[in-house]
Formats: sequence, structure tokens, C-alpha cells
Amino acid sequence: MIDLCILTVGEFQSNCYLLVGPRGKLAALIDPGDQPDDILHLVGPRQVTRILITHGHFDHVGGLEAVRRALGASVGIHPADAEAYGLQPDFYLEGGDSFNLEGERLEIVHIPGHTPGSVALRLIEQGRFQRAIVGDAVFPGGPGYTATPQALATSLDSLARTVFTWDDEVILYPGHGGPTTIGAERAAFESFNVGPLPPDLCGDVTWY
Repeated sequence: MIDLCILTVGEFQSNCYLLVGPRGKLAALIDPGDQPDDILHLVGPRQVTRILITHGHFDHVGGLEAVRRALGASVGIHPADAEAYGLQPDFYLEGGDSFNLEGERLEIVHIPGHTPGSVALRLIEQGRFQRAIVGDAVFPGGPGYTATPQALATSLDSLARTVFTWDDEVILYPGHGGPTTIGAERAAFESFNVGPLPPDLCGDVTWY
């Protein structure tokens, strides 16, 4: 199994995740938003093979360059967010990509809406999918912030096609705050998604 470590960093209390492989030597780092020294302390002696960015907002990438230099790890982000936020990755993340971590697998899922290049990471462990890191695409009680009604519509459509096709038992680890499960969110999401919604609805939205 992958050891999932969480460090909450910065003014906006963003979650930085360290995914450590079953042998404890190799790791992937997700969203180094701030406090690079604390992040490097969390990494410790492990070798970070990749730094993966769920989306390009500053509170998720504020510590990126310092951590990147210290670790010498390659950085991946979706091309839409690399362009939108002027970031320079070493490789692009696309929906359907997968990465090996000491025999376990990380799968990339594209969930546009909060940003055009928002992605989630599905953790495939011993052939089973039970956990996902979802960035700011979805939180307990609602989708991530959207800047326009069209972005909200995109977010809801994306979530319906991806996250809410997963089993109820799947645990979602968001970019801020604590986790939730598909089962805890499904009924409220589905009721909200059938509308009708106000035509100008966007921003911080809840489906309860």
C-alpha cells in the first residue's frame, strides 16, 4: 500500500501530499504550496521521483521552485494550467496517464472547472482503487470555487463524468481541509446537478 502523508501549508492551509511507495524508498510529492523547508523535512531521506501539481493556483505551487531545486525531481502539470498560470513543467499531465510507484500506480484524471487543467490522482493499490487526491475539484459539500457560471457548468459536468462514477467507498483527499467519500457526497451532488440552477451561479457553491 502507498503511505499517504499530509502536510498543511501556507496562509490558505493547502494540503501538500507525500505518497510513499510500499518499500518506503521512492515517493511522489503533490502540490508543494508553501513552507518548502517543512516539505523537505517531510520528504526526509526518500527519493521523490515526481512532483505532480493538481492545478496551477499559487497556493498549490508557491513552494514549487524551492522544492524542485532541492529535490531535483521532474514536475508535471496539465498543459492548460501550465499555459494559464505561466508554469514550466518538465512533462505534461493528461487524463489517462499513469505512473508507477514501487509497484503501485497513480492514474491522472482531468477534471476541468475549478481551473482548465485541474486533475485528480487515483491511487491504484494492489489492483484496487480506494483513494484519490482531488485537488480543489471537489470538497466535502460542494465543488471547488468557479470564476464564472460556465466554469461551474464545466465543473459539474466533469465531476459527473469522472468522480461520481467511482464507488461510494472511495475516499477523496481535497486540496484544503479533511477528506470525504463518494458515498457521503453522491446524493447531494446528483440532486444539485439536475437543477435548475440560477443562470449566474458561480463562486463558492455548496450542494447541500
